Amino acid sequence: MPLFSRKKKPSDDARKRLEYQMCLAKEAGADDTLDISRCELSEVPYGAFATCKVLQKKVLIIHTNNLTSLVPKSCSLLSLITLKVLDLHDNQLASLPADIGQLTALQVLNLERNLLKSLPQSLGDLAQLQILNVKGNKLRELPGSVSGLRSLRALDVSGNVLQELPRVLAHIRTLQTLTLDACAMTYPPPEICSAGTEAIQQFLCKECGIAYYPPSQYLLPTLESDGGGTSVDGVDRTVEKYLEEESKWQNKFLDYEKRKERKTQEKLEFEQRLSMGQREQALLVQQLSSHKDEILQTVREEQQRLEQGLSKHQRYLEEERLKLLQQLKDTEQGIASRIQKLLEDNQRQKQSSDILKSLENERIRMEQLMAITQEETEQLRRREVASAMQQMLAETYKNKLLQMSSESRRQDLVSQACSSLAEMDQKFQQILAWQQLDQNKAVSQILQQIEMQKAAFEALQVKKDLMHRQIRNQIKLIETELLQLTQLELKRQELDTETLQEVVTEQRRALSCLLQQLLKEKKQREEELQQILLEMEARSETKQENYWLIQYQRLLNQKPLSLKLQEKGLEQQLVTLLLELSADQYVPVFAHHRISLEMLGTMSASDLEKMLSVVEIAPGNS
Repeated sequence: MPLFSRKKKPSDDARKRLEYQMCLAKEAGADDTLDISRCELSEVPYGAFATCKVLQKKVLIIHTNNLTSLVPKSCSLLSLITLKVLDLHDNQLASLPADIGQLTALQVLNLERNLLKSLPQSLGDLAQLQILNVKGNKLRELPGSVSGLRSLRALDVSGNVLQELPRVLAHIRTLQTLTLDACAMTYPPPEICSAGTEAIQQFLCKECGIAYYPPSQYLLPTLESDGGGTSVDGVDRTVEKYLEEESKWQNKFLDYEKRKERKTQEKLEFEQRLSMGQREQALLVQQLSSHKDEILQTVREEQQRLEQGLSKHQRYLEEERLKLLQQLKDTEQGIASRIQKLLEDNQRQKQSSDILKSLENERIRMEQLMAITQEETEQLRRREVASAMQQMLAETYKNKLLQMSSESRRQDLVSQACSSLAEMDQKFQQILAWQQLDQNKAVSQILQQIEMQKAAFEALQVKKDLMHRQIRNQIKLIETELLQLTQLELKRQELDTETLQEVVTEQRRALSCLLQQLLKEKKQREEELQQILLEMEARSETKQENYWLIQYQRLLNQKPLSLKLQEKGLEQQLVTLLLELSADQYVPVFAHHRISLEMLGTMSASDLEKMLSVVEIAPGNS
């Protein structure tokens, strides 16, 4: 015998029969049976598995072939999950797949005249199996899992080398026919086996210590022939009877599926309505919470104002000299530390690359700002933008007058002259005159004069510029510190104290130098913004209609930094709290360190001061 034997090819008649049966099974209106018996097959073709899976065949007949295995390598047994009848008799199967138990719908399994030496344990998972024929194989024993075949009616184990039956066979209460070789049996004894199925079951039940009940007491769907008895060899007649009954419950199943789908759709609609209601309720709760926070903040601010007034009154009543001196010393030390911190932050700010990055981003933003799209031209709100420009011009003019008035008051303090009071009155009269101008006339004038539009855009550009606002805030802080130094000197003169005079003089000199440097940087930034404005003016000479109105509207619609950071995940309540406390400059630090309201409540004052020490000094609003 050669070491490797070549598979024998099927004959032309067998091949033609296979093709005909496969085509017949795929035709429209074909029944649930696929019959590829007597086709000289050495393995089940892939097309048979695909046909059973797609068309949900109920009966698969593959007897009288040369099969050595049931499932090829490229196929899965799950493709046959809809089978109720599987006929494999007269083949060369030496074993069954270990997962044969996946065919949970199987009712008839015919394995007669094969080469089986054992049955897999998963066979017990075939809970609906009613007929099992393993006649003419090489079985030595039955697996203990056969007790799970709770619907089995007929079992044929004759023609094997089987000598003992498992005791768990007594748990199959529906077994009506058990065929075996009684003379070859040792357990149960041959005389018991010769007495029939009922005697065998009574013996096994007695061995297991359970009561015996006849199979007629267990009602199951039957697979009967015309003669009334169960026939293992007559599988074809069983299939025909089953197909007639199958069409009855198939319509009921389809109706059930339709009702199930309709109920599912109604459930989805109800869940959608419920979700919408929950979202609306959450929105109302959020609005109520926001309104509550606003009221609490108003009460808190009022309480702070009253407490500050009371503290100020108490300070005026303080007359003890030693305590006042101690307060002066503490104040001077605080001013010295803040000045040192201000100088260090200013030096660190110069060395930081963030300024270069912000300048580049500002440059890109201004380049984008110069380009006007057709959509912005169509969406231009001319009257609203003109009204905003009129308010900006009025505010700018008012600020200039107030600045001139402040400068005049500063000069009055130095020269102790009162001649500027009349001039201040005259300037404030100009402010009042400007505020009393007719609103419609001012708006119409702005819409007609490009120079006024340009001036309003320039004022808004300076106000919106982040770097210019930081410089202004630093200048404001230094002026506050200088004012506190002046107040300390006045108090020292009242108390006739000359200590720490040199320290205060050095601090004033350092603040003055820093103030001059910041004024230069402010002027330089204003020149840069003026250069950008000139470039925009050069582009506007292309006679773009409403150029400055569109640029002003775009600048108004620009997102603030706090909103950008909020979109990155910072809690809404924390952002709102920082904005209400005029501490929006600390929003980037809170976002960088991922600080939440809960974490903020657990932080000590020293931890908070340490975290905020890396922030560029920019208190107050622009």
